[in-house]
Amino acid sequence: MVNLLVLVALFGLLAIGAPVGFAMGISGCVGLYMVGGTAALFGILQTSAISTVSSYELITIPMFLLLAEFVLISGVADDLFKAAAAWVGRVPGGLGMATALAGAGFGAICGSSAASAATLSSTSLPAMLKQGYEPKMAAGVVAISGTLAMLLPTSIALILYGILADVSIGKLLISGILPAILITITIMMTIYLLVRLDPKRAPKAPWTPLAEKLRMLKIVGPMLFLFAAVTGVIYSGIATPTEASAVGAFGAFVIAAARGSLNARNFGPVFWRAARSTCMISMILLGAHVLGYYFTLAQVPQGLIAWVGSLDVSRWIVVVLLLCGYIVLGSFMDQIAILVLTVPIVVPLIKSLGFDPIWFGVIKIVTAEIGMVTPPVGLNCYIVARYANRPVTEVFHGVWPHFVAHIVALALLVAFPIIALWLPSHM
Repeated sequence: MVNLLVLVALFGLLAIGAPVGFAMGISGCVGLYMVGGTAALFGILQTSAISTVSSYELITIPMFLLLAEFVLISGVADDLFKAAAAWVGRVPGGLGMATALAGAGFGAICGSSAASAATLSSTSLPAMLKQGYEPKMAAGVVAISGTLAMLLPTSIALILYGILADVSIGKLLISGILPAILITITIMMTIYLLVRLDPKRAPKAPWTPLAEKLRMLKIVGPMLFLFAAVTGVIYSGIATPTEASAVGAFGAFVIAAARGSLNARNFGPVFWRAARSTCMISMILLGAHVLGYYFTLAQVPQGLIAWVGSLDVSRWIVVVLLLCGYIVLGSFMDQIAILVLTVPIVVPLIKSLGFDPIWFGVIKIVTAEIGMVTPPVGLNCYIVARYANRPVTEVFHGVWPHFVAHIVALALLVAFPIIALWLPSHM
């Protein structure tokens, strides 16, 4: 009965628009009071805040956010798209493929799906429309390409999962690289098939001389070096993810300064936006910890594990049902909220079934990518519609083929865990 009351309070607060962190914190407090009284409630409240913000791994988040802010103001996304378009523009659907490559490149150094979608909407989408691309196809490509930021190193979602699941953040960040490559290829193949079925959807781009192609590679070289540096020091063990995030933030600052993008007006706001986002995420983690303490006292994870253990079904059926549930939840809820609400309960279950929590983290993030473009919430679709001034229904319609392709890619990651685990196993 108490569990039901806590869930009603939680979803009721979310329904009326309460911030996720406060909704979880308040509902957790209600549960703690009803289970353990004032002693348990105040005891946990006295220690939760300091234990949340004193986590060493938490420093990774503001550093990667700062890296993303410097990258955003540097204008590198436009150069990434132009470089990709120069090399693959003549292929059927080449500008769409260039958008996917730019989304992967920008996401690797940005870490925010929403920021990536917004940036691509203002850079690659106008170029595709000018070239004569079908509007719904172009909008769908931009929306799905923006989600790649969730899988690549600097991903805030992977870091949050690592903190909540208590697994190696370094291995998590590395584990997303091969799946991200698979997803990027999936997007590009989907574009190619769509254009082959109807060539009118995407006219070919003008031919680009080889000298221009090489010049474009030189422009994006510093960003490729920055990505290689951050990923390389984590993979080799030279630095922890926290130290690598600081290196990345400093490198992004140097690049933005060298490109002349920094000035007196935007320098301060860069730090303000990174600090504000960090405070928001810290509050979400605090609320998640309070709610997690209640779940622990109420023995919710243990009860779930015992119930699943009593079922006469394959453990793979349980995983498939969990992923289907995540896709449905992603249609209605924010992805960070889904992470902090479900990971403390689901990960113990995954471990009890004998699955690797790092592998599960990767496929969980892939389902989050799907949720970012699934109606009615589909945040990336709304961002693209706003920046491109297109009807949101058009964006949802254009992203539908990529939704199907993502399901296929997710099935491959579930069937072959080695895709996600091979790189971390060699760290």
